[in-house]
Amino acid sequence: MFRRFLLRVLAVLAACVCLTGIVTPASAQRALAGEPLQVCVLPDTGGMDPATLIHHPERFDCTTEQHKFGPGNFWVISNDINRRSLSGEPLNARLASLWQDGLSLHILYADGRMASSATDARGVTPLLQLGALVEQPLPQLDSDVVRLLWHVQGSANVRGIVLGTRISTGSQSERTNLTMAALYAAFAGLCVALIIYNLALWGALRHRFQLYYCVMVAALLAYTFSSSGALAWVFPDIANNDRLRINYLLLSFTGASALIFARSFFEERIFSGWLGRYTAAVATALAGVGILFFLSAPFSIRSADAAFTTVFLALATVVGPTLWQAWRRRSNYLWLFAIGWGVPILTSIARVLAGLRVIPWNFWLDNSTILAMVVEALISSLAIAYRIKLLRDERDWAIASEVMARRLADTDPLTGLLNRRAFLDQAIGRPGEQQLLLADLDHFKRVNETLGHDGGDEVLRLFARLLRTHVPATALVARMGGEEFAILSSASEPVEPELLLAKLRATRMPFDLLVTASIGVCKGPLTSDVEWKALYRGADSALFEAKLAGRDRARSTLRAAA
Repeated sequence: MFRRFLLRVLAVLAACVCLTGIVTPASAQRALAGEPLQVCVLPDTGGMDPATLIHHPERFDCTTEQHKFGPGNFWVISNDINRRSLSGEPLNARLASLWQDGLSLHILYADGRMASSATDARGVTPLLQLGALVEQPLPQLDSDVVRLLWHVQGSANVRGIVLGTRISTGSQSERTNLTMAALYAAFAGLCVALIIYNLALWGALRHRFQLYYCVMVAALLAYTFSSSGALAWVFPDIANNDRLRINYLLLSFTGASALIFARSFFEERIFSGWLGRYTAAVATALAGVGILFFLSAPFSIRSADAAFTTVFLALATVVGPTLWQAWRRRSNYLWLFAIGWGVPILTSIARVLAGLRVIPWNFWLDNSTILAMVVEALISSLAIAYRIKLLRDERDWAIASEVMARRLADTDPLTGLLNRRAFLDQAIGRPGEQQLLLADLDHFKRVNETLGHDGGDEVLRLFARLLRTHVPATALVARMGGEEFAILSSASEPVEPELLLAKLRATRMPFDLLVTASIGVCKGPLTSDVEWKALYRGADSALFEAKLAGRDRARSTLRAAA
């Protein structure tokens, strides 16, 4: 039932990811603040006047896909808005954060006036909202906003020049920021809780995969801190392009750490041979391409992005062989891995397709990695708990096996009593005065001749059961060899030998044969091997006297006399 439930959850999440990847930017943005804007593009040839361009939208290209223009400087114009920015309900322009050197906004009002704003060396950092969306306030004039004109300088145009453009009100923006803040705070709390929980488990269990899991979740938390735009809030002087470089670097580390965790989590046999080497190579390549992107992006952003996309695609190529090996070698964690990694792999493929411009960009796809890794982190935490359960079961089985082995090594196989070695191990060193009884079945050779060896064995078992049930719980009972038995108890809880003899006479034996015994008793300390030998000699001497006196009786002696 539990596995079917998880598989259904995976199917739903996978469907959501696939739908996210194919919807248009406008439909994907409906859950965000404001109304979508249509934009058209005009390459900047130099010396172009924004006041002239904003009055001639017909000069702009509205049909060519943005990424086909290549890198450079561009003018981007919106469709007509015809809404007024009021003091009680100010208007804002919102768009995605992309790699660019500068961004200027020119606003045309219905009365012919224009307002302009431009970014500084930090780029759009001061304008970033949660979700890494750029929000540009529109000045409040007593006239409607007609249209917007952006001047984009140094656009890498990897996926587009201006994406996700919307017009929103102040209240809509506030609600969006509050919603995103709640989501990111909940996610951060989840990550911190998972890290603390697994570190605590690691402190007790010391399994290496727990540390790798904590590293993976920490990398995911750091990536989210960067990709959400919160990094720009904490460090307002950072350039937005530098934030994007950090973002790519942390994403690569998250992917690499996820592979390392998966490799350490599975049984060693799964990643033996070429698969282990290939996984290590992909993890190294992921970390390396992140570093490469961070260092080379300022000089060749498009090449760095292409390299990053290619290597990130290699992450998906590890999954198939891993699942095959896990199935072929009967891994206990196959189903958990398939569920936990299904969503991240789908989202990574979708992001790669967006990077290759097979599917269009949208906000949810751009942030899908966070959602996917949340699912992966939760399922991985469940997988860790499941593996710890299996490890606990293995430990309990090993302990039970060891206890059974020790019991077999310490037990006489016929009677279930302690054997001589185990009896001495537990007897020598007992504190205080001790009472030792040596009991020997009378004429046991005649019993064997009368009943046969099987009957004789049954007599020994019945006598052993009698001893176990009629001595104190703290007493030690052992078969010393043949038909001789030893009972050791504290002198404060003495065993009455006459009672044992009476019980033995009353015990029904095979073929109603009367079986008796002789008992020798001696008391004394038992803290050393020397004292044991003295105590044993005393009890053995008393046993000999009982046999000489006619058997079926008990005699006692002092250890000093012995």
